[in-house]
Amino acid sequence: MARDMDEFWVFGYRSLMWNPGFVFEERIPARVFGFRRSLCVWSHVHRGTPQQPGLVLGLDRGGSCLGVAFRVSDGQRVEVLNYLRRRELVTNVYLERVLPASLQDRRQVRAVSYIVDRHHPQYAGALAVEDAAEVVYRSHGQSGPNQAYVSNTLAHMKEMGIRDPWLERVSAAVSDCAQAAG
Repeated sequence: MARDMDEFWVFGYRSLMWNPGFVFEERIPARVFGFRRSLCVWSHVHRGTPQQPGLVLGLDRGGSCLGVAFRVSDGQRVEVLNYLRRRELVTNVYLERVLPASLQDRRQVRAVSYIVDRHHPQYAGALAVEDAAEVVYRSHGQSGPNQAYVSNTLAHMKEMGIRDPWLERVSAAVSDCAQAAG
């Protein structure tokens, strides 16, 4: 898929932004259009269980998403693509795509990214803020509480100067759930 790209770019919109796990030559804020960051993937292992799934982020249709683009050298292209596939395609809830991305410096590139497969059983769909918050509040998996996933994601995004108002509202509603239970 990425062989026809003149330069090899990767677009990250969740943990890849601050923890890419691969060598890159350039890192720059970027935006993709037609997709948005969303808590739309059921997590049965890391942030939930099959009996009580949690929610993790996916790139879903609609809107736009501010993230980070990484330019990878031609010599690292195959290695990085293999790494990304091992990291992102574990349960095949994500689909590998090459998306147009607008870099902060106004360059336009094509970047490999991973969008949610709306036909996969782990696709949660577009949840209301309150519904997403209730799931996040009560879920816990092998990697810890779902609440920690959301708050850590927001903290890293804030450090990078990236705001996500919808995710911020979910986080505030999770705090409301904790206060109501408490």
